This record gives sequence, C-alpha cells and structure tokens, in this order.
Amino acid sequence: MKPPSLGRIAPTALGQTRQATNGSVLIIVMWVSFGLVSLALYFAQAMSLEMRAADNRAAALEAEQAIAGAARYVTNILARLPEPGQIPELNTYRAEAVLVGDATFWFIGRSDRTTAVDVPAFGLVDEASKLNLNTATLAMLEALPRMTPELAAAIIDWRDGDDEVTDGGAEATTYMRLNPAYQCKNTNFESVAELRLVAGAYLEILFGEDANLNGVLDSNENDGDVSTPSDNRDGTIEPGLFEYLTVHTRQPTTGTNVSNPQQLASLLTDRFGAQRANQVLASIGPGAGSVLEFYVRSGLTREEFIQIESSLVGTNGVGLVNVNTASEAVLRCIPGIGTTNAASLVGYRQSNADKLNTLAWLTEVISRADALAAAPWVTGRTYQFSADIAAVGRHGRGYRRVKMIIDTSEGSFTFRERRDLTQFGWALGRQVRETLLLAKDIK
Repeated sequence: MKPPSLGRIAPTALGQTRQATNGSVLIIVMWVSFGLVSLALYFAQAMSLEMRAADNRAAALEAEQAIAGAARYVTNILARLPEPGQIPELNTYRAEAVLVGDATFWFIGRSDRTTAVDVPAFGLVDEASKLNLNTATLAMLEALPRMTPELAAAIIDWRDGDDEVTDGGAEATTYMRLNPAYQCKNTNFESVAELRLVAGAYLEILFGEDANLNGVLDSNENDGDVSTPSDNRDGTIEPGLFEYLTVHTRQPTTGTNVSNPQQLASLLTDRFGAQRANQVLASIGPGAGSVLEFYVRSGLTREEFIQIESSLVGTNGVGLVNVNTASEAVLRCIPGIGTTNAASLVGYRQSNADKLNTLAWLTEVISRADALAAAPWVTGRTYQFSADIAAVGRHGRGYRRVKMIIDTSEGSFTFRERRDLTQFGWALGRQVRETLLLAKDIK
C-alpha cells in the first residue's frame, strides 16, 4: 500500500476546513446583517424623533399664530363695546377653546367664585381691578395679603424721587451692598415684574401658592412641601402680590372735569336745564375732585347721574380701582371700604349684577362718609385689559402662553406690555388637559 501523498488533503480534513470557512462567513454575514439592521433601526428611530420634533415645532408655531389671532380678536371685542370704559360681557365673546385652524386658544381670567377652585375662569381681566404700584399709598400696600411692612416701604422708596429711607424701607445703600450691586430706581415702576428687584420681594411673597399665575389651585399647589411651591394644603389658593398689582390703570383726560364749574354748568344745563343745573352746582360747593365725590355731593338721582356719568372725568385719573371688578382683597386696601365694607360690596355685586351700570350703586352699600373717603380711589369704568392667552397647536401640542396689556384710554388700541409666561407651565387645569388627550386618542 502506498502512503498518502504529502501534497493532498484528506477528504475529511477538507470538509472540516470548508465547514469552518462557511461558519466564519455566516458569522460575518450575521454580524454585518445585525449592523445593517441596527443602523436601519437607529435611522428609523432618528427619523421618527425628527418627525415628532417637526410636528411639535409646527404645533408650537400654530399656537403662536393662534395667540397673534387672539390679540387681534381682543381689539375687535373692545371695539364693539357700546361705550368706552365698559367691561365686555362674557356672553358677547368666546373666551375658551376657541379654534384657529388646527390650534386652540383660551383667555385665562378671574372670578369672584368660591367653588371649583381647581377649574380656571376664562375671560379678559380688568387691570383696574388691581392696585396701581405707582399710586397706592403705604397704608394701602400694607393691607395686601402677604405684604410685609418692610416690602411696602421698599416699594415706596423704589418709586419715589429721593434717597430718604422710608421707615423699614430700602434706598441705594441697601442695593449697592448686593452682588451684583445696582441702584435704587427712584422713579415709577414700568411693570409688575420689576418688583423682583425690590428689597424684601421674595418669591413666596410675589407668587404665593399660585406658582403658574393662573388664579386656580393646581395639584402641585395643594400638596404641602411635596413639590414646588410650598403650600398649606388647605384646598384653597392663596395668591401672591402679583395677583393684586398693576402699573397700567389710567382714565381718559378728555371730558367734563368735575372740578371745573364752567364745564359742569354747560353739561348740566344741556341735560337738565338751567334751574336744575344751578341746584346741583350749589350742592357741590367749591368743586369735587372725583366722579364719585361729585355724585355724593350733587344731590342728583341715580337716573340723572347715569345720563351724564360717561361724560365726567376727575382731577386724577391714574391708578383708580374699579369697584365693579376688584377682588375683596383689593377692596380692603381702599380707604373708606377696608375690611368693614369689602365683603358687603362683593356680596352686593354677586346678587345685583344688573345694577352695576353706574358707580352710584356704591352709595347703596356704604355710608356717605365712607363713600367720600373712597371717592379719590375708585371708578366704575376700565380702559386697560389684560389678555392672558394660552394656546396649543395640533393634537394639543406646542403649548404657549403670553400675557398682553391692551390700553384703550387714548381712543385707539395700544399694547402696553407683552410677557411670555410659557415657562410657568400648564395653566389650563386638569379638565382641559384630559379633554385634549381624549380628542387626541379619538383622532
């Protein structure tokens, strides 16, 4: 028998070599396939995320355009008022879930209600329902909820024109010790947000329990210290100072000034005749400083006063509080009303809505002396409104929120302020969120 040739491989060994080679190729192919599948999945996931991001950007753009549309809608609402200075009735315009293409917007409002504190109110907000930071006295500021005597004094020092420190207040020496240091402004506030610069204006004082500034009790605002903000978990919302303050309240300067006897005589004679005009002028005496003081001293009947009220202006039209819309907390700050009469006024408003068409109703609730004390600070008309607009785009995405102040005191529409509040988070309450999620699932 010949021995096997050294140049040939036995069939068995050859088969094993081929199997090993095939196995290696299979493993390589599997790894390559796995890599390709991984890349495909990666790019598919990336494309899915990019598509979702693009959809979210489109939804956000839709929400922004809806807010722009809502702002134009507000000017239309105010332009259709029967008389300047009136408050638009909620039943005359849409304030919630208003569709603009695929987007939806809401006007986040306020109300006197004491129930359903976790459900937002919707509507335009009367800026004259708040105290004006630039005109309120020290005593009025101190009467606000959460206000401290030190902060009230510091507010006076921030807006006055001197460097004299009000008792407990703060002037330049206080602010120059800070890091970074800055000067005390010593002139009027330009926005309520400027309060953040004032000594003693801590966040818990400014925001209270209302972390997102929507006026209602959200779940994180009723859980104690579990989440921000810290709250007392009592089932009610306790707002901070931002809820009660404004810098945008002024009345028109054109009209019959109640302190001008000649102008009054002309108006009264034209409406009631010379004899009645002389009676009224004699009752007023040297002249009134405000519209309510004029009414109290004039001896006019309610019906007579209504005929001329819209033509009258006072000597001071800046910072007046509208008693038809101000909250009880704000009414407590007004001289002559205070804690004694504030609750009575709110109660009367709620049960006599049909009688609020004139400032004269105030004298049916409080005494003559109290009405005269309150007269320099109150009005029954409003010319500045805030539109707190929240909007979402398609599928309830792209949430945006912007607050605008619209001024009509000069006869045209002027946007005094625009502030983006999106960073404060969802402000439309649980029910709206659930409704949007349900609509998304149905689609």
